[in-house]
Amino acid sequence: MSSSAVVSTRPSYRPYVAAVAEVRRLSPHFVRVVFTGPDFGMFGTAGLDQRIKLILPLPDGTLSDIGQRDEAAIDSGDWYMIWRDLPNATRSPLRTYTVRRIDPDARRLTVDFVVHHDAGPAGAWAEQAVPGQEIVVVGPDQRSDGYRLGLDWHPGTARRVVLAGDETAAPAICSILESLDESYEVDAFIEVPSAADRQELVIPDGFRVSWVERGDRDHGTALTEALTDWSSTAGDVLAQAAAPRRQELADIDVDRDLLWDSPADSEGEFYAWIAGEAAMVKGLRRHLVQGCGVDRKRVAFMGYWRLGQSERQE
Repeated sequence: MSSSAVVSTRPSYRPYVAAVAEVRRLSPHFVRVVFTGPDFGMFGTAGLDQRIKLILPLPDGTLSDIGQRDEAAIDSGDWYMIWRDLPNATRSPLRTYTVRRIDPDARRLTVDFVVHHDAGPAGAWAEQAVPGQEIVVVGPDQRSDGYRLGLDWHPGTARRVVLAGDETAAPAICSILESLDESYEVDAFIEVPSAADRQELVIPDGFRVSWVERGDRDHGTALTEALTDWSSTAGDVLAQAAAPRRQELADIDVDRDLLWDSPADSEGEFYAWIAGEAAMVKGLRRHLVQGCGVDRKRVAFMGYWRLGQSERQE
């Protein structure tokens, strides 16, 4: 059997045993946790907005067994079915996060957590995390030809891009920005709870990144104003991305339906990527598509969470 056939038959995602190596408080609302794991040398390296799953300890500190130490179970790709079929009492919480950085050579994976007064299981866990604690990370396997599964950044030929999101999207936006080179012209808007939550980035000098402070305003208000102000001065850019005719958008019920679409790579000069709280994302997408006429095939939008639910679920 050829090596390419072996690669193509591996599951795209697999569970990794991981232990906390470092914990760092980045700001009032962000905690960075660096994990290490014996198998991280084969962790997928696509970067960008790579999604992963975190299997967190139960209240008694134990972790569900989803085959993370069994090579046959790992190769079967059945981790989710195993997790789903566990009794509620022994099923560890599962949450979706974004890879902030991965260094396979050093076997180190970095994940940034949003923490606040009503943090859910993952945020609460990050608040108390100390070196040596174990979790399970379900992530891409570099040896699989499907290791890029879990990416929603698909700009195609576009080099004029805009990114917008709240603090839950900040790790993904920051990772995308640090993955791009100077051939892109970038505007990014990130709404955060306070000015102290701004982060330093290693990006080309020409990238324009605005950290928008929410303060006491309603969630998404500051970001909506920032993107609306930007669009009012970007007429030429948006006109080039216009759809041939007016587009109708379904009125998605964000409390019931999944708000998520990342159109495949296609040709065009402009691309928008929006993520965060679902109602906010819905409004921003509607502004670009119906208010500005941008072809909806050029707009990726991901409702990571709903107001009243603090974290990205399974």
